[in-house]
Amino acid sequence: MLELLGLDKPTEAVYRAMLSRPRDDAEALAERLGISEEAVREAWDRLCELSLVQYAADCPTGASTPPRAVNPEVGLDYLLAQRQAEFALESQRIAGARAAARQLISEYEDLRPAGAPVSVEHLADVDQVRTRLAVLTENVRTEVMVFAPGGAQTEENMAASRPLNERLLVRGVTMRTIYLDSVRNHPASEAHAKWLTGLGGQVRTVAVLPLRMTIVDRTTAILPVNTENSGEGAVALTGQGTLTALCTLFETVWENARPLGQAPRRDEGELDHQEAAALRLLAEGHTDEGIAKRLGVSYRTARRIATVLMDRLGARSRFEAGARAVQRGWLPPDA
Repeated sequence: MLELLGLDKPTEAVYRAMLSRPRDDAEALAERLGISEEAVREAWDRLCELSLVQYAADCPTGASTPPRAVNPEVGLDYLLAQRQAEFALESQRIAGARAAARQLISEYEDLRPAGAPVSVEHLADVDQVRTRLAVLTENVRTEVMVFAPGGAQTEENMAASRPLNERLLVRGVTMRTIYLDSVRNHPASEAHAKWLTGLGGQVRTVAVLPLRMTIVDRTTAILPVNTENSGEGAVALTGQGTLTALCTLFETVWENARPLGQAPRRDEGELDHQEAAALRLLAEGHTDEGIAKRLGVSYRTARRIATVLMDRLGARSRFEAGARAVQRGWLPPDA
């Protein structure tokens, strides 16, 4: 049950063992719990982030001296209060998003012609999605717009898409694709993106994308049923109001995206786009695994980014990192 407070089962086991045997070092804890010393030290790092243990000097990673477990009456009460505040804020955001969504739906319902109702076609699996996309793109007349999250592209997907992309670009179809910034660190994905631009395609990147999406001729959009699992299929949407809203979303993200080949620009002491996105996710309470998925990077890379940000902020917990980021102007006060 303590997962809700950020403690997975191995971390909770280490914390409980530290409370019952406060003098045990990493070797003793590892032997007692039947895990590796590295796993114990990783649990210490996580407990330090949650302010449930304290090191003698500024919580150094990999310290040889074991940290001291914080009294759970203090540490867990603090985490509970923090989670309650986060849930209250999230409830407010959901209520605001629901109201905005209702207003948007109402506005575009008024704009939608009577003869152009919204159509929803369910595509049950990946094969059906690929077949529907193939039909759509073979018949495209003017434009294709794509959100391509997930980080590095697989060799299979890139190889499969090249012949169709080439035919479309040769025909003069406008192709605009937005990848995650993380593809810039993956040679094969970056080479594929440059290949697209060489044929006349337009490619930009952002730190985080809201979902996977393909819009064809501004009349049909393919969206996943579950943004966390593309294997559950997708839906093909048509209808003027719906597509107007989705095209507006694409154009907004496109305006703020960075063209491939353009070097990042930042002043000394400022954050790049990926760091800024990671910091927002960090302040919202996402785990390293969740941050990795949204940025399209490995768990290790996400953890490194989070650690570097906390070091730069001089923060010993993620809650403290969020507060200090607001003070420094790296996050808005309502983040």
